[in-house]
Amino acid sequence: MNSKRLPSSPCPHRAKFNSRFLRALARINKDKPTSSSYQEICKRNWRIKIADDASMASAIGSRRVWSRVMLWKLRSRTSYRALIRSRAIGLKRKKQKVELSHADQLRQLVPGGEAMDFSNLLEEASHHIKCLTAQVQVMRSIADFYST
Repeated sequence: MNSKRLPSSPCPHRAKFNSRFLRALARINKDKPTSSSYQEICKRNWRIKIADDASMASAIGSRRVWSRVMLWKLRSRTSYRALIRSRAIGLKRKKQKVELSHADQLRQLVPGGEAMDFSNLLEEASHHIKCLTAQVQVMRSIADFYST
């Protein structure tokens, strides 16, 4: 057995994310792909992305708007995917480009940001960025752990 350990973090959210994400990866690894086709690889990547998002949002809990919205989207992702597809089709039909303000662009990036006023949007965006940074650090440490 490997005696190496993943570096632990003093941040409780990061520790929760670590354990939940590693459990989700273990579940994904139990289902070994039957082939190495492009579709299988894409499906596996999608499952890892969903596990990553779900782990971070559930580690944060319902304290933040973006995590509540992300958990809701993950719970109802079949209807959410249909909604995204219909929006994408509608966007392709539009020929004209609409110029968005910086605040509107930020609202599109932060889950649940469409209904927030600007000050709450900035607060949620900064927290979301911190959590995304933690996700990147965890995934880097996992990659470093398995690459050596």
